[in-house]
Amino acid sequence: MKNILIVGGTSGIGRELCTKLIAENNTIHVLSRGSAASDKIAGLTYSIWDSTSDGVPEIPFDSIDGLVYCPGSINLKPFHRITDIEFLAEFNLNALGAVKILRLALPLLKKSTSASVVLYSTVAVSTGMPFHSSIAMSKGAVEGLVRSLAAEWAPNIRVNAVAPSLINTPLAEKLLSTPEKTEASAKRHPLGRVGQPADIAEATIFLLSEKSSWITGQVIHIDGGIGRLKIF
Repeated sequence: MKNILIVGGTSGIGRELCTKLIAENNTIHVLSRGSAASDKIAGLTYSIWDSTSDGVPEIPFDSIDGLVYCPGSINLKPFHRITDIEFLAEFNLNALGAVKILRLALPLLKKSTSASVVLYSTVAVSTGMPFHSSIAMSKGAVEGLVRSLAAEWAPNIRVNAVAPSLINTPLAEKLLSTPEKTEASAKRHPLGRVGQPADIAEATIFLLSEKSSWITGQVIHIDGGIGRLKIF
């Protein structure tokens, strides 16, 4: 049984991850900007924290075995229409938010005998995609952070990332709002479907577990093949 801190565990991938981890008898604490009581999962504890603020979150652990930073964004626009404020907002959420919680959690991660950190990138970092400049830039910073910290914190703390393609979550709601849009997105992926939260949650659980104890500094692509394969 592990102590696992999840930032952004109230919807989408984060919620799926919490559901699976609590079923394995882990102790889970969720930091989120707030959620209704009806949205909370039994057996988890919650506290409010906005990763873009200067506030200090409540972390009710003496040590942390696993930390996952789930917040993300999908701001798809032509480059010339993205303002400086929008670029900075995505960077603050995706990259600096992760930095803040990692800085705060580091003393507790050091107390674990097998700590693992998982961050989320995107397939758009390694595969150029139109209208993805702001998200690719901020998630590219996340990938750099993963490799740097994996080297700096070895051998006691492992740091990895998962890079998804489009996942069927509330965040992607506008992109999958009709059957036609969903079908078109599915056809762009060699495996013929868009991702589901469970696809990413399972990869994350693997990286948190002892089964991945010789893996660190990696960005694992869970993307239906779109990042590496071209089908005709």
